[in-house]
Amino acid sequence: MHPALQGLLTIIVGVGGCVGYFFLSNQFLDKVLFPAKGPHAGRNINRANIIRPWLFLFPALAALGLYLAYPVVETLRMSLTERLPGNQSQFVGLQNYQQMMSEPKFWEALKNNMLWLLIVPALSTVFGLLAAQLSDRVRWGNIAKSIIFMPMAISFVGAAVIWKLVYDLRPLGQEQIGVLNALYLYFGGTEPQTWLTIPFWNSFFLMVVLIWIQTGFAMVILSAALRGIPEETVEAAIVDGANPFQIFFKIKVPQIKGTIVVVWTTITIVVLKVFDIVFAMTNGQWETQVLANYMYDKMFRANDWGVGSASAMVIMLLVLPILIWNVYNARKEMR
Repeated sequence: MHPALQGLLTIIVGVGGCVGYFFLSNQFLDKVLFPAKGPHAGRNINRANIIRPWLFLFPALAALGLYLAYPVVETLRMSLTERLPGNQSQFVGLQNYQQMMSEPKFWEALKNNMLWLLIVPALSTVFGLLAAQLSDRVRWGNIAKSIIFMPMAISFVGAAVIWKLVYDLRPLGQEQIGVLNALYLYFGGTEPQTWLTIPFWNSFFLMVVLIWIQTGFAMVILSAALRGIPEETVEAAIVDGANPFQIFFKIKVPQIKGTIVVVWTTITIVVLKVFDIVFAMTNGQWETQVLANYMYDKMFRANDWGVGSASAMVIMLLVLPILIWNVYNARKEMR
């Protein structure tokens, strides 16, 4: 079957299935379980109204259980077992975690993830905030916002390919198609560099890609927050003699602090799960390994599902507190 027809059929079946489920479940509830007839009609209607919301919640709860809760429980189980021949498994307790923590590659990945956490969310949020503030002060601000937001429409792998060309190396004497090497030679460099193979610094070159992508996200959210600041507050500050820097840092930023925290934590969660950029650009070589790449190597290359699952649990444990904090702040803002 043609992929387009297959996709259309999937949509029709999916939407039709949902409509059919809601229609039939309501009919079963009203006609069979609690019919609105007879001496108990009023009581049946009340019972049906209590159950009805759960009919709408059930598909979402089932999907969450199947695609979220079950994988977490299964990953935890696999992290405590060892695979044996014949698709068998044996309980080994915390042995996989001990093996993982004894490997230098794990600590390299953890160290790099912490470095990414320190730099990428901070710079993405700062650049997004500056872009949101400055673009609102110029006539062509909407065009600037569109350009800055454009990388968000590119997949992580696509962005990695673009930036791999930016860091590209050609032998000395050939024309450099890599922008960075071309600029390096233009400004007096002696020979082109293999930027992605320089330990420590190559991690920063990879971070640039994610900062480039996430700055647009931060800018859009923070721009909306800045527009929500009451004009009276800013006008009162101007009347009191505040300069633009004081208005920005002492009036605007404190009022959108909650939004800044939400943006920061959201980007932090993305950073903890970063995989595509590292995989496409260095594949974790030259000391650029991160936890998600380490997990992939263990599970699908070394076929060590125990240690791979253990590293997946480490990623989840790192993400979970930040996710809870994010939800707490979002609800606090709503209240």
